[in-house]
Amino acid sequence: MSQDLKQDLPVDASTELLEQDFESVADYHRLAARHFSAAADHHLAAAAADDEGDHEATGRHAHLAYRHQLHGVQYAEVAVLDNDELDDEHDELEDDHAQ
Repeated sequence: MSQDLKQDLPVDASTELLEQDFESVADYHRLAARHFSAAADHHLAAAAADDEGDHEATGRHAHLAYRHQLHGVQYAEVAVLDNDELDDEHDELEDDHAQ
């Protein structure tokens, strides 16, 4: 995993949520993307470790990949739920179908 990516990722996403005020839905999308990217990197590292027969490293990278995936999904969900524009469009569609 690249050093730049490690610096951008939180150690604990729940702590980061409490410590940072996010300005926009885009911030959540960026965090989700970073976590999904980190998950992919860890999956590749787990595969390489497995090819080498390093079961400890395989397990560690698989676990980290799964954690990043979970955090990515959480941030993606927040991005969708906090997007008021989507709610407005959904409400308009429901109103149109009701008529």
